[in-house]
Amino acid sequence: MAGIFERMTTVLKSNINDLIDKAEDPEKMLKQLMIDMEKDLIDVRKEVALAIQTEKRLHQQFSQNEQQAKSWEDKAALALNSGREDLAREALSRRNTYMQTAEGMKSQWEVQNKNVEMLKSQLGQLESKINEARIKKDMLIARSRQAKAQEQIHKTMGRIGTNRSMSAFARLEDKVMEKEALAAAYGEIDLISSGNNLEDQFKQLSAGTTNSQIDADLEALKARLNAGKSDA
Repeated sequence: MAGIFERMTTVLKSNINDLIDKAEDPEKMLKQLMIDMEKDLIDVRKEVALAIQTEKRLHQQFSQNEQQAKSWEDKAALALNSGREDLAREALSRRNTYMQTAEGMKSQWEVQNKNVEMLKSQLGQLESKINEARIKKDMLIARSRQAKAQEQIHKTMGRIGTNRSMSAFARLEDKVMEKEALAAAYGEIDLISSGNNLEDQFKQLSAGTTNSQIDADLEALKARLNAGKSDA
């Protein structure tokens, strides 16, 4: 278990930014790092749980032997009060055995209890550090994505800003201007054609008006001639 604590402590104390610099895919590397740390944390919790189980078992054994020692002491007193010194001696011998066992269990329990308290404290610190690592992971992933986006923007801007790209845009602009000029020229031609057609129409009207006047003059002349004939 100490090995797991040392390994995780080393990872948490290491400069994660340096690890990212060495990784081809920082985001993938961070996620995998957290997965490994979470697995190690599960192992540590299991080990701490086993240590607590051992501590409780030792305390239970200590308590049981202490109770047995008290029970045999009470039996020794009963035997002595009943005039059975032989039974009292046997009961006291049993009591002493349980007392010695209880003392040994107590010593082991006290040592284990200190170890458990230390492990609980280390586990709490470890969980706190891992929580910090989770937060830092999310922050670093966000920074990594932002850096990728900025890199892509700069690359795109670099391609757009090259003379070749700008020259292509300039040529395209010239072609568009040529098409615009051609369209305007056709517009002027259409306008001229429309004007000519209008003038022709007015000329036809004028010609029609002239022919009508001639016809009227002709009829007037005929009338006068007919009138002259009538007078003769």
